[in-house]
Parts: sequence; structure tokens; C-alpha cells
Amino acid sequence: MEYRRLGASGLTVPLLSFGAATFGGSGEFFSAWGSTDVKEARRMVDLCLDAGVTLFDTADIYSNGNSETVLGEALKGRRDKVLISTKATFRFADGPNDVGSSRFHLLKTVEQALKRLQTDHIDIFQLHGFDALTPPEEVLSTLDQLVREGKIRYTGVSNFSGWHLMKSLAVADRYGYPRYIANQTYYSLIGRDYEWELMPLGLDQGIGALVWSPLGWGRLTGKLRRGQPLPETSRLHKTAEQGPPVPNERVFKVVDVLDDIAKETGKSVPQIALNWLFHRPTVSSVIIGARNEQQLKDNLGSTGWSLTPEQIKKLDAASETVKAYPYWHQMGFTERNPLPV
Repeated sequence: MEYRRLGASGLTVPLLSFGAATFGGSGEFFSAWGSTDVKEARRMVDLCLDAGVTLFDTADIYSNGNSETVLGEALKGRRDKVLISTKATFRFADGPNDVGSSRFHLLKTVEQALKRLQTDHIDIFQLHGFDALTPPEEVLSTLDQLVREGKIRYTGVSNFSGWHLMKSLAVADRYGYPRYIANQTYYSLIGRDYEWELMPLGLDQGIGALVWSPLGWGRLTGKLRRGQPLPETSRLHKTAEQGPPVPNERVFKVVDVLDDIAKETGKSVPQIALNWLFHRPTVSSVIIGARNEQQLKDNLGSTGWSLTPEQIKKLDAASETVKAYPYWHQMGFTERNPLPV
């Protein structure tokens, strides 16, 4: 397993990390992802550790806290061997303050997460979304307090736009609060919007990408083909409309190239899609999920080899889209405004 620095911090993370959204399986949305119980979760953790995967990611809203609970049980006796990442901000309960990044909610949610995870600290704590109703000074001073108390070690964000993140970094610099070092972001061969603004920002400000849904919301598993129905076990039956939108023809165009490279390399479609991400700027770790051991073992097989430059170019070309303004315009001014990709 390759290990990389997380952004400009001194923290080292594995190239692959494990997403525990499939743990717990409470509610229609998350049960469609998976319903891994504690026994199965321990086996998943065993396989991860054997492969060098030492970072485990979850969130308070995953199965209404059950994901954190199952992960905490699965990590018993080996907490010192792993890094734990969790997230909060989205609504967790019905109370008026059970949502957002206020001091009230963050202090409460961290205490609850520590109990569910059965640990005294969270290695990487991320805001799951931007809270425009809470001043960034309140958010960052609260995170600073939690860092000083030793309850969290590093901070990050997820699903922020560029100005959300840059404004937060400016406030952190102004008051000397810990800077965000991680951006848990959606990025895949069929979802390259991250490259337009957040990637250049990450390069400039030292923010490492923790990539979620690297297989495009389950569309790059190798099971989707033109003229064929969805697999019976696909979560897309229940969650397709809630995931990132992408035209079917674009998916099939990318899958065609993935199939060709699969024949050349002997690797699976998911392995190739994951390996492509390893070559992208700012990527510190790619979060993989799995409903069962077979999926996990296949995803773990994405490391230890590399696509050729020619194969990467083919995938780049198949997945490229027209950028939104002003990014398409900036393509004509790389002389003084160089682009990362």
C-alpha cells in the first residue's frame, strides 16, 4: 500500500481508505448501500489491515449513527493501528439545533460520535456540508477548542464550494485557528467537476482530496452496459435519483474505454477506474466501500500496478466534458493561469 501526506499536513494516509457507509444498514437509503453487521465488519477490517488500509471513514448520519457504532465495535482492540474519520453538519435529529455547524451542534455531535466509536479522539473530523447560517468564526473557534482538548486531531470539509472553503481558510489564518487539511469530495471518471476549481484551490492551499464515490455512485462497477437492465442488487434502484446526475450515454462512453483497457490489462473495470484517480493531482486517499468481501478484495486490487500514460489519455478523453464558465474561458489563458490537469 502506498501512503501519502494529507494535504500540507504531516499526517500520512493510505492511498485507499475504507468507507463504512455500508455498516449498520438503517433506513431505506442506507440499507440500499449495505447492511453490514459487527461480525462482517470485523472481517472487513481484517482484510483492510492486511492490505495496509488503515483509514476508516464514516459519518453521524450514516444509518443514523449505526455506522459509527458498528465501526467502533469492529475496531475494538486495534484502535491504535488505525485512523478514524467522521463527519457532521447535516440534520441528525428533529430538534432545532440538531443540524448545522453551530458551537452547540458541533460540541454535541463530537461527544456522541466519540461514544459510538468507543474512542477518546477522532483523527480527522470533517464538516459534511457548508452552514451559511453560522459565522465561520464560530465554527472554526469551536473546532480549535476541540483540537486543543484532544478530541479531534485534524479538520476538513466535504461538499464545500471553492468560496466556502477559501473564506474558511481566510478566517483560520486571521485568528490562528487550525486550517482545514482535507476535502472529502466527489470525484470519478464520470464526475470531474472537482477539477474545475476545488483541485486548483487544493494545490494552492495544501488541501488533500479524500475521494468519495470514486465509482460514480455505483455506475462504474462494470455491471452497467448499453441495453441491459440494472443488476438486481444494485443500489441504483433506490438511490439513482439522489446521486450525482450523469447522462447514461456518458457513462457508457467511459465504460467502453474501461472495457477495452480491462482486456489489455486483465484488471477489472472498478480497479481501472480507481487506478485512474491515483494519478490525479491533490488526491491523498480514495475511499472505497463494499457490500461484501468479494467487492472489497476487488477494490483492494486497484493498487500495486499502474495504468500506462496511453491508457490514462484514453480515459481522460472519454470522460472529458465541456466546463462551465469561467473555466472554459480560462483554458485559453494557461500562459499565466496554468491549469492542474
